[in-house]
Amino acid sequence: MIQKKLEEILPRDGVSIQVVLAVTCSSAAAVVLWKWMARRGIQRKMEEARRWRDNSLELMERVVWKLKQKNPEVQSEFILSLSLVELAAKLKEESLSPDSVLYTYIKKALEVTQELNCVTDFIHGCEEQLRELKKQKEKGLLYGVPVSIKDHIGCKGHISTGGLVQFLSKVEKEDSVIVKVLKKQGAIPFVKTNVPQSMINYDCSNLIFGQTVNPFNHKKSPGGSSGGEGALIGGGGSLLGFGTDVAGSIRLPSSFCGICGLKPTGSRLSTIGLVSPIGGMKSVTATIGPMARDVDSLALCMKALLCDELFHLDPSIPPMPFKEEIYTSSKPLRIGYYEDDGYFQPSPSMRRAVRETKHLLQTAGHTLIPFVPPRLNYVVDELFTRGLFSDGAANLLEKFKGDIVDPNLKSQINCYSLPILIKRILSFILKPVYPRIARDLNALCGVGSAKNLWRHHVAVAAYREEFIAEWRKLKLDVILCPALGPAFNEGYPGKLFAATSYTNLYNVLNFPAGIVPVTTVSRADEEELVNYRGHYGDPWDKRLKEAVKDAIGLPVAVQCVALSWQEEMCLRLMKEVETLVRERGTK
Repeated sequence: MIQKKLEEILPRDGVSIQVVLAVTCSSAAAVVLWKWMARRGIQRKMEEARRWRDNSLELMERVVWKLKQKNPEVQSEFILSLSLVELAAKLKEESLSPDSVLYTYIKKALEVTQELNCVTDFIHGCEEQLRELKKQKEKGLLYGVPVSIKDHIGCKGHISTGGLVQFLSKVEKEDSVIVKVLKKQGAIPFVKTNVPQSMINYDCSNLIFGQTVNPFNHKKSPGGSSGGEGALIGGGGSLLGFGTDVAGSIRLPSSFCGICGLKPTGSRLSTIGLVSPIGGMKSVTATIGPMARDVDSLALCMKALLCDELFHLDPSIPPMPFKEEIYTSSKPLRIGYYEDDGYFQPSPSMRRAVRETKHLLQTAGHTLIPFVPPRLNYVVDELFTRGLFSDGAANLLEKFKGDIVDPNLKSQINCYSLPILIKRILSFILKPVYPRIARDLNALCGVGSAKNLWRHHVAVAAYREEFIAEWRKLKLDVILCPALGPAFNEGYPGKLFAATSYTNLYNVLNFPAGIVPVTTVSRADEEELVNYRGHYGDPWDKRLKEAVKDAIGLPVAVQCVALSWQEEMCLRLMKEVETLVRERGTK
């Protein structure tokens, strides 16, 4: 076994296998050597992946040159200025060619990734797809629209890494269901985008492809785990992309990068063909959803995806087409709202964003009703954290075997790696001083048995009923609440995973939730931050204050929520907010 491994690694290094084998007679030396060999193997796999990416970007450059020769008069600036709805209309009426649009976005994506490091792979089959597309008589709703997809969304002939070495050797044999449906509707997937290592983090860094940075401030995180998507769309290199969300991974990068994003109800869209580091986890609902520049783009995308092709390819998806009449309704809404979830005190700009949006909605004739999410501490600690890591993080940690942990993730992984007994002891010791951190450590121990897992699922269902009962009592249509922001300074997301409380609540409940940018951080917000103390005054509150400082001018969003299977109602509120904010800006 050792000799075979040595033969794979050592010939390039010019080291005699016999000499090395002699050294391994010492057990201590053998351990050191084995670790060195493993690290060399990891580094080589990473180097191969980087070469794959470099070759991919070079191919993008060649395709840009080739398409430019065929389309010398391309109006790139005009194409980039169009919204998705406008672009789709012009492509369908043939006043723009799919060639010129694809060329424009490949070129722009290259420029953006050279600045932000957000693209990990060029989907070179897009050229062949473009040729086939132009032969078709029927034009889908997304005909000729270039689409970017998150790294772990399966695409035939490409790697879905999840930022992990363990997945590097897996070349996808076929497209994921969502990619198949996109192609059926005429969309052209053209690039894959970066993620944090393992995707259980809302920064965007891994040791294979490096750190993606925020399009507005390179010292800030773009969010995650769909951070590459957020950066690319926020930077103008894509107008429609796809991310996934288990704690806020669509909504956080949308908030940080000033774009719109929708986390649908689980099973409204198919997740077949996606790589996951925590496959089998069912206690918290993971979903796939669109990210774009505006709300109409999200609505058009959902309308295109909720089609017979999707329902045929994945029969587990309820055959519910998009309800246009709900999205376009002008009926006044009853909107519940809250500024603070009670777990993490909102930053000054988060609170102001909700207050200003609430005022706009009231002025427009909607009814705003105060709403308090019941037992939020219980949700975050017991239902979310214990549910997401119901196995004590064993499956996640297994994915790091034979890998090197990214520095931005070390704080999390070190915590998850602690033996359960140590977590319980630390939880007991910290409880009187830092009760929130103590509860989190205890929850990271998991559920302990299948019997307890069943009980956990019962508890989630009971809480959902409790939440809906409160919703019904107030006769709400939707909820308006904060979105975590502004963008964190790099390195802080990995130290503040619990700050996803504003988003992970709706993964536990399995409600659709979306992000709409409404304002930017003001100097007054920054000055008010000096007095930020948080609800607990613990190290997490201090970190949050540090994480969001120096953010003047960065986008701030709000979150819009509806009941399960009511994506159209969620988008309706998002559209109302977006319209009112734009009208305010023109006055």
